[in-house]
Amino acid sequence: MSSTTDHDDLTRQQNDPTFASVWDELRWRGLVHVSTDETALREALDGEPVTYYCGFDPTAPSLHCGNLLQLLTMRRLQLAGHKPLALVGGSTGLIGDPRPTAERTLNTPETVAEWVSRLQAQVSRFLSPDGENGVRLVNNLDWTAPLSAIDFLRDIGKYFRVGTMLKKDAVAARLNSDAGISYTEFSYQILQGLDYRELYRQYGCTLQTGGSDQWGNLTSGTDLIRRTEGVAVHAMGTPLITNSDGTKFGKSEGNAIWLDAEMTSPYAFYQFWLNTADADVVARLREFTFLDRAEIERLEQAVADEPFRREAQRTLAFVVTSLVHGTEATQAVIDASAALFGNGDLAALDPETLRAALAELPGSGSIDGSADVARALVETGLVKSLGEARRAVDQGGVYVNNVRAEDPTAQLSGLALPGGAVVLRRGKKTLAGVTLA
Repeated sequence: MSSTTDHDDLTRQQNDPTFASVWDELRWRGLVHVSTDETALREALDGEPVTYYCGFDPTAPSLHCGNLLQLLTMRRLQLAGHKPLALVGGSTGLIGDPRPTAERTLNTPETVAEWVSRLQAQVSRFLSPDGENGVRLVNNLDWTAPLSAIDFLRDIGKYFRVGTMLKKDAVAARLNSDAGISYTEFSYQILQGLDYRELYRQYGCTLQTGGSDQWGNLTSGTDLIRRTEGVAVHAMGTPLITNSDGTKFGKSEGNAIWLDAEMTSPYAFYQFWLNTADADVVARLREFTFLDRAEIERLEQAVADEPFRREAQRTLAFVVTSLVHGTEATQAVIDASAALFGNGDLAALDPETLRAALAELPGSGSIDGSADVARALVETGLVKSLGEARRAVDQGGVYVNNVRAEDPTAQLSGLALPGGAVVLRRGKKTLAGVTLA
């Protein structure tokens, strides 16, 4: 990110006026993988405000990066004047949509209710409550809980054909697995279809968005509304995002990248985006930022001409981290990154940000305060032996909290930052961090 870039410009949320319609912009950004009648949907989005919804199930205490794509797609539609309904599934969260390989663990109603509240708070940060098209939060437990089993089977179940349900990708995958599928998860698509119909009846909702892996569930709603209401409504599926090397997007060493700062620190969140490969960064800028076409094309050229500067990655990391955690927390992360490599005052950093930064370094952990510099170098893996540690210190290549170490036998307790943090650096770029026990 260039030093002359205006941070306010980077984080401003607005659609690109150079596109003739929001549909064209969604297409350019790669956000439309599949949809119902494209011509009719584009006409609808070009006309009077459309009420649309996306659902989020509370199967964890936080949303993750995959959910962020849906939230930002909803925001783009809201900026175009359309009316969002954000559904957090208090009932479907008790079941969970079918995973490809095994049944989900069923959480208690109390846990799901707590997670509903947490997810509603997260959703509310990304969609404006203001104006005639302010977001409305809805919970499908409100209309599902009063239904008796008989009412559900007679009034809803009769409109679903088992043969069609068996062909849904998620169901078919489970049927062909050793685990099979329970009726509980098999019925999920009926519940999601019921949600769409209820939102159509209550709010005139005529568009549902979601991931393309949910396409079978999305169309269960369009089919139910067509059968019971005699109306054609719309669905749009965003692509499943994978990295150019084939790995699943949104994972870091097997862990989901969460939007909750307590589950994925702002530092780790920023580093995830900063580490985006050159082959993926332009697509991520289109999908996850509100930067306009001209700016993204400029950054694309920067990747081609000067990839070593990583301007596109630094812009992406700044913008998305600011969207999720705010510009102040993002700047704290940037300051921490600079200070770790000797370009800032470690002691001036926010202790929480520093701890998060240290947790991302190799060899991080706790160490006894009586340990000396040489032992710490060995235990963190910066050197292989005490002899090598002493030689590295004697040669002037070891830094403790950005100060050149002169005595390999100096105790860490006398060198630590407030809070007991110690940053060890060998040379210019090899870092490790410990906290005194």
